[in-house]
Amino acid sequence: MSGEGDEGSGDGSGEGKGVTMRVEVDVPKCVASGQCVMIAPDVFDQREEDGIVVLLDEQPAPELHADVRESAVVCPAAAIRVIEN
Repeated sequence: MSGEGDEGSGDGSGEGKGVTMRVEVDVPKCVASGQCVMIAPDVFDQREEDGIVVLLDEQPAPELHADVRESAVVCPAAAIRVIEN
């Protein structure tokens, strides 16, 4: 028996059951690489004038959690903080 979506590289749809996520960005640390926007465009955007991150959704839906985690990992400035309960 296997747990659908419970482990590893499933579609992530089962991840959010009972899990809440809060996202914080350290705007002064942002180097405007845009990696977060490419990975999670429903959660992150960039200012047109300088490309600095804009947080669109501080508490993203469970189906976006995996993408938000990945965005935090690949951020070259480590400007994204993910808090999960």
